[in-house]
Amino acid sequence: MRPSSSLALYSDTAHTASAHVLTAYSTSFSLATRLLPPTARGMIKDVYALVRVADEVVDGPAQEAGLAVADCRGALDALETETYAALRCGFSANIVVHAFAATARTVGIDETLVRPFFASMRRDLEPLTGLTDGEYRAYVHGSAEVVGLMCLKAFLHGTVVAAADRERLEEGARRLGAAFQKINFLRDLGDDESRLGRTYFPGARPGGFDERCKADVVAEIDADLAAARAVLPLLPPGPRRATALAAGLFGALNERLRRTPAERLRAQRVSVPTAVKLRIVATALAGAPRGVRA
Repeated sequence: MRPSSSLALYSDTAHTASAHVLTAYSTSFSLATRLLPPTARGMIKDVYALVRVADEVVDGPAQEAGLAVADCRGALDALETETYAALRCGFSANIVVHAFAATARTVGIDETLVRPFFASMRRDLEPLTGLTDGEYRAYVHGSAEVVGLMCLKAFLHGTVVAAADRERLEEGARRLGAAFQKINFLRDLGDDESRLGRTYFPGARPGGFDERCKADVVAEIDADLAAARAVLPLLPPGPRRATALAAGLFGALNERLRRTPAERLRAQRVSVPTAVKLRIVATALAGAPRGVRA
């Protein structure tokens, strides 16, 4: 059925575009969203699309197009400014921003979550070596934990949750986002060091990441995933299954990272075979929160 107004048609088109961004960029995350109810699924795609577009500004495509670092910073600044304007008025000529703003205004995502995200993205335009522990934690918070909180707002939209339970869910959302980011740091270790000149882990220098460092990060990820899994029963059924699937996929990745020598991480990007993913999907559908061994 054709939308009832020009704005509705524009918004539907924007949401469709955001869905295409997710499908094109993330197999695992796209798989997890399939377990969500349709409304929540669309909202998560809107969040993902904005996050991905911002990430692409700082991670290569913009520079491949010929933009200098200062130009990339200007593009990111413009995207951030457009996002705040859309949060206020409900419209953007950038259809990804428009879709995000529509979802954000519906579920209560505001600048307190958006600002830390853009701050971390802007950090990627600067040299990233020898970070302090505080700088590392701030980066993870802005680049991943706040995204987990945005997703949680979509999951809980229209649901009454006790204040104490919401606090626990927010902690779980932050920890799951952090786990996802730390896993990506390990998976992208070689590309980050050689192409982008980045070493995210505290005190690490290019080429200095060793088995001890890897073991520490893998243990952090284990703890983050355990904290996220602990609050799964507090989520509504649809988001619970999707989050269990995401946690299962991240857990399987972490097990493979645990078994991969640190030096080899520089030469290969660890992934989960399709057969293992299908077993994790089956476990999530059955309602078991722990996932399966990789």
